[in-house]
Amino acid sequence: MWSLKIPLIKAADSYRACVATSTTEDDRRENLLNASDTVRKASQRLRQAASGNSLHDLIDKHFSVPGIDAEHFVQWVYGNGMKTVAGAKIRGQLMAAPPFERCPLCRQGTVYQLDHFMPKSLFPALCVDPLNLVPVCERCNLIKGNRRPDQLENTLLHPYLDRISHERWLDARTAHDGEMVRLEFFVTPPATWDATLTARVAHHFQLFDLGRRYAIVANRVIGDLTFGVDRQRALGGAAMVRAYLHDEADTRFAADANSVEGVTCATLGADDRYCQGPAAVLSAPDARPEDGIRGSAVW
Repeated sequence: MWSLKIPLIKAADSYRACVATSTTEDDRRENLLNASDTVRKASQRLRQAASGNSLHDLIDKHFSVPGIDAEHFVQWVYGNGMKTVAGAKIRGQLMAAPPFERCPLCRQGTVYQLDHFMPKSLFPALCVDPLNLVPVCERCNLIKGNRRPDQLENTLLHPYLDRISHERWLDARTAHDGEMVRLEFFVTPPATWDATLTARVAHHFQLFDLGRRYAIVANRVIGDLTFGVDRQRALGGAAMVRAYLHDEADTRFAADANSVEGVTCATLGADDRYCQGPAAVLSAPDARPEDGIRGSAVW
């Protein structure tokens, strides 16, 4: 959901670095070096598909390595290769890409692993291609697993390829239960999005359960705001609460157009009932991803 700069490391350089000392057996190393042309062609196919927005059309048999079992190839090249001095350096550069070590798929978890966007079990020739290695948190990596896109609409957002961070798309609404308030998060597609991108974001949002995850963050924010909100309300009523929340939202949006904290403050500031008070925090979120995308189909 948040963009990263495309890695500058070339696929061929990454492969050579990982193969150079990944095995002590001369015959095996020779076989791996002989596979360089296969890896080069696989890299070209990946980039052609990426530029044509057709990753879902890639055929896994075109990414196997002749004469080498896929599981063994991945173990020798990725499993062993990324542990070598040269491989570890490449891995470190990729892992350092997300600002503040925040997962680009959810923007909440801490980056801890590399995910193969096109699964390495099905696309072994891409196992150390930097364009196919995305730094993510453990939770998102577990959820994604070996999923591969089979149509454009269910192609997950690729942090290196998709650019939606600059536009505001994350939205929320308040729900009241007596004096308690909670937020339900969803996506409002900008006018620049087409139906396909809207469907992809919906799929991504639902798969990673972002509505519920963001509601948990919102509850913490509401708790943190309580003192300031009560103080502004005592000083000038709902108008001052509203101005205070809008200022808090603007501060967060300055760094991230889709800041969960910013959306929380903006949504509360637009809610007259909350601004007038009193309000309390729910002990647990109840946001439902199935509430869907505003202006689009409900799921």
